[in-house]
Amino acid sequence: MNIGIVCYPTFGGSGVVATELAKTLAKKGHNIHMMSYAKPARLDTLETGITYHEVSINSYPLFEYPPYDLALATQMVNLIEYQDLDLLHVHYALPHATSAYLAKQIMAEKARHVPVVTTLHGTDITLVGSDPSYKHVVEFSIDKSDGVTAVSEYLKRETYDRFNIKQDIKVIPNFIDLDRFKKSNKSHFKKAICPNDEKVIVHVSNFRKVKRVPEVITVFAKILESGIDSKLLLVGDGPDRQKAEQQCRDLGICEHVRFLGKLEQVEDVLSIADLFLIPSGSETFGLAALEAMSCSVPVISSNIGGLPEVNVHGETGYLCDLDDVNCMAEYGVKILSDTKLHSKMAANARKQAERYNQDIVVEEYERFYEDVSAKLLHSV
Repeated sequence: MNIGIVCYPTFGGSGVVATELAKTLAKKGHNIHMMSYAKPARLDTLETGITYHEVSINSYPLFEYPPYDLALATQMVNLIEYQDLDLLHVHYALPHATSAYLAKQIMAEKARHVPVVTTLHGTDITLVGSDPSYKHVVEFSIDKSDGVTAVSEYLKRETYDRFNIKQDIKVIPNFIDLDRFKKSNKSHFKKAICPNDEKVIVHVSNFRKVKRVPEVITVFAKILESGIDSKLLLVGDGPDRQKAEQQCRDLGICEHVRFLGKLEQVEDVLSIADLFLIPSGSETFGLAALEAMSCSVPVISSNIGGLPEVNVHGETGYLCDLDDVNCMAEYGVKILSDTKLHSKMAANARKQAERYNQDIVVEEYERFYEDVSAKLLHSV
């Protein structure tokens, strides 16, 4: 199939999943055309079978904010016409599903019918989409899609609860490259970070308020206070980084904390980790947790959103109420001080991650594409 994939180019989950989906589909023989206003973070432009198309936006004095949604719709029309796309798959409802509907209507005038699949990822429903300014557009765009997927059962429920949606939503979860994200021997790295063989605790995020980075540091400080020699590695960057650095100074734990910034090969850090912390205030799936689990790292997380679907309490790690730093610290100490428990949870974490094997999940997408295409063909 010739498939157009639209996503945001950032390090966030939706862009990562869209890019990894594109890579896997290309390896299976599909021709993929990716569209965004900048090259997606995980996309190598030399990837075989993938062509990246930048959506250019011209600035005019008339527009205070250039109309990206219209530029995107135009790019979609061009690719449908000149690259003979069989299907459009848009990740994130706003404005991608809206642009796709417009492109579809333009092509229908030319008797060219291309199905649109919309994948919902999270804040497009729980935050941005719920804004009264966008609510009706989101409802319309989702219902006018030929197929809709959500990355978790939680997000599916939230979508129906927050919007008047008539369209069926199929849950196709996020997925993991089990060959890339697996525990590997990084003893030289571990020795450099932990010369005294300290335990390694890791957190990965974009350092936004919702990720609760201050809580990560508080939990780590409590684990240190318990007498467990450990290091905290913080991967990522964002608005709360300066606040987090100041918190480390105030607590006097800077020598135990390393800010590693944005890393492409996060699996190298996860390979030396003993524990992963994700106390987020909102997670519709928890891709960072899944990546850690695939590297055989037990996870302590909040019990909100889609996290309980990924992190199984008492088996792959533990779940705590939101902002309950004492609970998280106690469970952290329990895992790190019990070698047998840690080994069991590490093995369970990898086994759970195997349920999200990218090859199996991408096959689900392929079947969904075929079903949606057949349904549209019979309706025109």
